[in-house]
Amino acid sequence: MRKRITIMNSPVDVLSMSETIDLIDDSICEKKPIQHIVVNAAKLVNMQKDQELYQSVVKSDIINADGMAVVWAAGLLGKPLPERVAGVDLMQKLVILASEKNYRIFFFGGREEVVSEVVRKYKSVFGDDIIAGYRNGYFNKGEESGIADQIAESHADILFVAISSPTKEIFLNTYKDRLKVPFIMGVGGSFDVVAGKVKRAPKWMQNSGLEWFYRFLQEPGRMWKRYLVTNSKFIYYVLKERIQTMFR
Repeated sequence: MRKRITIMNSPVDVLSMSETIDLIDDSICEKKPIQHIVVNAAKLVNMQKDQELYQSVVKSDIINADGMAVVWAAGLLGKPLPERVAGVDLMQKLVILASEKNYRIFFFGGREEVVSEVVRKYKSVFGDDIIAGYRNGYFNKGEESGIADQIAESHADILFVAISSPTKEIFLNTYKDRLKVPFIMGVGGSFDVVAGKVKRAPKWMQNSGLEWFYRFLQEPGRMWKRYLVTNSKFIYYVLKERIQTMFR
């Protein structure tokens, strides 16, 4: 039984990147469907008031800490995590794994020009065989069932879903049994990174916990509220939890 901690009432697995990949590889080999999710400061804050998002996260089979803020918070609370397991890095490593193990991937989400560019880039490096199918992330509620059937019929081993929270978590929680995919993962804005639409921060900024600031500089008009409000709330919740543990 692997170890889990809780931060802000959310479980987080105590796993390194390599341990996470080993678990995923085992699930695909055994055809044992599991759902993966990452949590960062913003998601943990939103989970405090969004019960549907909260339930979708806690029911996931693997929950990694995506943001350095979560890793630091865990340490402050006396619940250390081995490292950050960033969703975009995990996705890239799983694509390599798929090429080595002959796994097939379905890419779901993003704008049509983005997801098609992601597929084109991966095909150019790894060949056609790893692609089970793809679809953009623009749809209405009435189309969800048909999308789930399309993914199931692709016989994919891995499903990457690049749709914003909480839509992707709710979609995956609703349809994961019907999808018949051994490994399901929400990947946020990772398609934009792979397609070259969004640049990732330099490694030193990623390791220093400043990737959020780099992202803010690229899209200040869209990101300022998220980082100002949610980061402030995250600090408040973590400090509150720290104080509560001190007096137990």
